[in-house]
Amino acid sequence: MSARPPRLRVAHLADPHFGCEDEAAADAVVAALKALAPDLTAVAGDLTFEGRSREFVQAQAWLARLPQPQIATAGNHDAPLWNVAARLFAPFGRFNAYVGCPRGEIRLPGLYARALNTARGMQARLDWSKGSIRLDETRRAVADMRAAGDALKILVCHHPLVEPKAAAVSGAVHRGMAAARLLAEGGVDLILTGHVHQPFAFALPWGDGLSLCVGAGTLSRRTRGAPPCFSLIDARPGTIEVTPHEWTGEGFAPARTMVFTRRGAPESRRAGVQNGEVTTLPGPSGR
Repeated sequence: MSARPPRLRVAHLADPHFGCEDEAAADAVVAALKALAPDLTAVAGDLTFEGRSREFVQAQAWLARLPQPQIATAGNHDAPLWNVAARLFAPFGRFNAYVGCPRGEIRLPGLYARALNTARGMQARLDWSKGSIRLDETRRAVADMRAAGDALKILVCHHPLVEPKAAAVSGAVHRGMAAARLLAEGGVDLILTGHVHQPFAFALPWGDGLSLCVGAGTLSRRTRGAPPCFSLIDARPGTIEVTPHEWTGEGFAPARTMVFTRRGAPESRRAGVQNGEVTTLPGPSGR
């Protein structure tokens, strides 16, 4: 088995909502990430506000400015709001055209990332913003990740599969708990999500207890108790560190870093690392 890289860095973004974006924050994050030099940029959905073509044009131009390689998935706002026919028959046609299906899987030295779409154009419930995940797709993702061996294994989807405490909204993902358990028991390291517009990180209780659910904040004006922000994830041989970076109005400043044990860490590295408690980080200037 090859040695793990000394550090893998993932930039985790979500919910820029072009059409309702925080222009200053969305622009400043480009320079911030270029300076932080992530190995992977992961965007967990809701690139647009109403799924309009002009919003996807903005999102496409923004993604082109962010560091490569990238992986992105769709969110509930990425289905057309006003075009009922498109929402019914091709809810993510515009996402695929402007963002592209090829970003659904990334293989790098020491890292394997996979995207799953938990958003739906229409559902048999009143609130179509809620999530849904297919367990057969989850099992295939787990099988592919197991084949990646000792790599850092990342799943990217829009809705949190397990509800974070103190979140302002609910993802209410159909089969979310079952999918989260499959991913944890399959040894997936990180489940990266958006939707709630608040950063959080916690370990799942299944498997070895070292699979992490991590949520990014928003880069839009639709804040929910936290300022616009993104998260930086540093995976080292013994630990995974999650640090939200909050928009101050002039730049991004790191908030408190949450440190978790990484799968495969020797017992001597686990002492003092706290895992398992849900953490949300409301900012002082959110609205």
